[in-house]
Amino acid sequence: MTKTIERVEMLSISSPGHVVRVDKAKYDAMKAALHAVVPQQAPGLTVAEVKTGVLPRLPDDLFPGGAKAGWWLKGVQLDLEARGVIARENVKPLRLHRI
Repeated sequence: MTKTIERVEMLSISSPGHVVRVDKAKYDAMKAALHAVVPQQAPGLTVAEVKTGVLPRLPDDLFPGGAKAGWWLKGVQLDLEARGVIARENVKPLRLHRI
């Protein structure tokens, strides 16, 4: 018997109106890790700094050895930006902070 995977809708600030249904457990794990790492105030952290902070917070059963963490980081980042939870600073390299 196969296990049914619960799904959640993920948005993207770069593709308004486009919705992707993804694994809820992985989404929730990355969202929690991002919330723990991304600071409340500007200028925030670079995406590389965020990734460094997020990796140790991810459950190994969902992201064994950090597998696919980069894709999930970007996807959840764009979703949280679309939902107005995370903002980016208009600098190079890109910096993120919570709203």
